Amino acid sequence: QVPLVESGGGSVQAGGSLRLSCATSGDTHNPYCMGWFRQAPGKEREGVAAIATGAGSTYYADSVKGRFTISQDNAMNTVYLQMNALKPEDTGMYYCAADRSPRRCWYGGSSPVDYVTWGQGTQVTVSS
Repeated sequence: QVPLVESGGGSVQAGGSLRLSCATSGDTHNPYCMGWFRQAPGKEREGVAAIATGAGSTYYADSVKGRFTISQDNAMNTVYLQMNALKPEDTGMYYCAADRSPRRCWYGGSSPVDYVTWGQGTQVTVSS
């Protein structure tokens, strides 16, 4: 059973919107933190948003603040990333990640090493 499954990626023009979904299953139910990361070709994986699932607190990278919204549907065991006003620089593979350890979910950013469980990724391409 795949622990995290992302969906919703695609190709859009600049200014468009996409909504990514990340469904949890099995041992990844009830994570403490969930995050969305992205990785462009030749670049490091960077955290773009995170949510502390218990409190519902949300966090964003400066580059996406005001454009992206992370949310959760506890009944569906799903986390979403609503992406509006997309820019070509938002292009990359987007991954969701989950971690059950009680800790800060954001500290001015988020590192991939903070997360244990990852999805397979979904591609987002924004053309100018």
